[in-house]
Amino acid sequence: MSSIVISGDTSGAITLSAPAVAGTNTVTLPAATGTVQVSGNMPAFSVYAGSNSAGQTSATFAKVALNTETFDTANAFDATTNYRFQPTVAGYYQINASIYITAASNLSAYQLTFYKNGASYTAPNYSTTVLAGIILSGSVLIYLNGSTDYLELYAYAATVAGTWVITAGSNTTMSGSLVRSA
Repeated sequence: MSSIVISGDTSGAITLSAPAVAGTNTVTLPAATGTVQVSGNMPAFSVYAGSNSAGQTSATFAKVALNTETFDTANAFDATTNYRFQPTVAGYYQINASIYITAASNLSAYQLTFYKNGASYTAPNYSTTVLAGIILSGSVLIYLNGSTDYLELYAYAATVAGTWVITAGSNTTMSGSLVRSA
């Protein structure tokens, strides 16, 4: 197996090695300037609601305040002001979420919805079964342009009477990672 070693200006090196197999292998680099994504440097995040969001009005959508980060490898999730994911790398992202909703007087309808750029993008589930509380989950594979696109998590609930609560903790989460760059 032969290899090429490229040394850095001050330290470090990159080694390109050809596999010891018959045939020709081709790697095509895009005609673009930027960071090459490899398994070690793709944007990824995991966040959760660190506190309850009580007093939500019945039959309305509410943004989920995902205010606690477990990790955010590219500093692309705003967990203090807007509670949104806005990556700086264009590509296709796998996003997963769950929300724990409760109400004192029972829920009559509920939904988890992903919003892209401030508008409803997809609602993976919706139900009208009457319950006191429920954990909703959903996922989406979505393209984000790496500059202006952002993604937020919203919850909807209608109650028999009174308000509803987005409950904090490990059941109200969102996570995601880059699957393929653009």
